[in-house]
Amino acid sequence: MKCPECSHVEDKVVETRESREGNYIRRRRECLKCGKRFTTYEKLEYIPIKVVKKDGRREDFDAEKVRKGLFRAVEKRPVPVKQIEQLAFQIEEMVSTADKEISSSRIGEYIMEKLKDLDKVAYVRFASVYREFRSLEEFLAEVHDLLKKEE
Repeated sequence: MKCPECSHVEDKVVETRESREGNYIRRRRECLKCGKRFTTYEKLEYIPIKVVKKDGRREDFDAEKVRKGLFRAVEKRPVPVKQIEQLAFQIEEMVSTADKEISSSRIGEYIMEKLKDLDKVAYVRFASVYREFRSLEEFLAEVHDLLKKEE
């Protein structure tokens, strides 16, 4: 890091603070040559992860879409917002471990697995949209499978 005053490359860190959101670090520095103080910000470089859709299209992963889908699934259910936010964070963590691409089916299955543990009704709601049930029989078969696993 060059001093903005004298361009000297050696400095010392006087103070370090993490942002409230935790997405960057602010460092207060002092040039070892001229004594000028300056501030730098460090932020992780974001490399977008592509989601491969069922039809082969690729689009950037959108955590907000996941969050909206989760809130829609748990609508009018006794599930605390904090738990939904934690689940959304877990999904983002799972996606972030992918190299550069992840299939939408892998994300959907992971969400259903987590919802099944959290709230069965929310799971069925999400599954009905995600799996695109074409008939009442398909929907009932999913509910019956869920009931069998609980016994």
